[in-house]
Formats: sequence, structure tokens, C-alpha cells
Amino acid sequence: MLQEFNHLMDYIETHLTEEISGKDISKIVGLSDYHFKRMFSYMAGMSLNEYIKNRRLSVANVELINGAKVTGIAYKYGYQSIEGFSRAFREWSGFLPSEVTKNKIQKSFPKFSFYIDIKGGKSMEFKIEKKEPFNIVGVSKRVPIQFEGENKAIIELAQSITEQQRNEMHQLADLYPHQVLNVSFDFDDSYLEEKGYLTHMIGFATTKENPFDDLEQITIEESLWAIFPNQGPFPAVLQETTAKIYSEWLPSSDYELVELPGISFTKYKGTSDNVYSEIWVAVKKK
Repeated sequence: MLQEFNHLMDYIETHLTEEISGKDISKIVGLSDYHFKRMFSYMAGMSLNEYIKNRRLSVANVELINGAKVTGIAYKYGYQSIEGFSRAFREWSGFLPSEVTKNKIQKSFPKFSFYIDIKGGKSMEFKIEKKEPFNIVGVSKRVPIQFEGENKAIIELAQSITEQQRNEMHQLADLYPHQVLNVSFDFDDSYLEEKGYLTHMIGFATTKENPFDDLEQITIEESLWAIFPNQGPFPAVLQETTAKIYSEWLPSSDYELVELPGISFTKYKGTSDNVYSEIWVAVKKK
């Protein structure tokens, strides 16, 4: 995985003046849009879009110092106007392009390289488990992709569940963990959008078929699952564990992602100080 990420960095470097398509990136890294964006943001500390923008402006800075004209630079790096480029450049560097040209001010943003930093200490608890095909029955909604904090759209979805729907879901629930699952799938397929949407389902795992008109059903095919238990303040520990899965565990493991929904559940006991959760990630051996 690290080799693919570094190959991508080389590819971006040689295509800074061109449109970088999600299709090309997908071929290089071998991941879906959502999984790639998530891994990159956790490993790099910024979105792919932000990284590419910073690299373009860094290279533009050097060219301005070397005497290139602002007009040519603006259009070379994909800006539709000098004003747009100047605004972006000032937000990034703190200076206008004209000031850089005149005073030879330089700000750099180096190309990224990915490697495993072995720090020792805390290991991640996980297990690999094969699950037969099963259904998830519940309610769903398109919600904004959000990596940190409580997602208000998901909270609204949970609050919209009627007592009747709740009873119907409980009637069907016959698989572990016998409680509410949070299921994410159908992610927007654009790499370079700062914000996208996914479909979030709140429901229960079951071997049964859904007979109810006011509930939806998705079928999860047979797969291996990497299961990560975690316990602590909610949602901070759940989100920290997710970040470690994508930034530390996956790049150094013998597994790669499978295109199936992401699943998690949380056992509430009246307080958010010490909550038990599990994160399920569908995987296969490399």
C-alpha cells in the first residue's frame, strides 16, 4: 500500500499542470474513492485536494521568483483568472504573487513520501472473522461525509425512526450484536471534492428477509472482516480507532480493503465517558 501511495505522489508531481482524474488515481492506488480519500486524509493530515493545491502553489512560487509572469502561472496551474490565483496564493503564502516576484519571497511545501514510522508502545486489538451473507434491515439517508465530531444528519436520521419501525427491526434482529448497527455505503465517487455524501443506514443484522414496507434492506455478501473493539469516551475513541485502522493498521497489514459497506456499533450505558464500540472493515488477504 505504501508503494502505491508513493507511486501516486510521483504521478501527481509529473501532472501538476494537468487535470488529475479520479480514474487515473484509482488505477494507481487500487482503492475506491472513499477508502482512498479516507486513508490519505488520516495518513497525510489533509485532503488530497489540499495537498495538490499546496504543491501547485509551491512550484508556482519558485517559478515566480525565477521571473515567470503571473498571468502565465495562473492559467498554467488551472486558475480561471489572475484574481483567483492571487487570492489563493495569498491565502497560502501570506503574500501576493507580485510581492514574491519583487522581493524574492519563498515559501515551500515539499512533496510527500509515505513510510511506516515504528514507534512501539500501544498495539491495536483486532480479530479476523469470516461472516456468511447476511441482511441489514433499517432506515437510511444520504448524509455528508464527516470524519470528526457527531454527524448531525445521522442524529436526525436516528431521531426520525418511529416506534413502529423500531419494533419491526427488533422482530427481525437475529444476529450478533443484536443491536443497532451504523452502516455506511454508496460514497460519492469524486476524489477532489472537499465534501461529499454517503448513504448511512441505521438497522439490525438478520438472516431474515424484510417484510415491512417502511423499512429498507441491504444484503452483505460473504467476506472476511477485520473487527476492531475499542472502549473510551464517545465518539473520540471510535474516531481515533478508525484513523489508526486506515493510517497505521492497513498500510502495514497483510490485508486490503473489499468494496463492502463499513459497519460499526456502540453499546450505550447512559454515559459517553466509557463506551464500548466495534468497527467492522471488510478485507481480503493481499
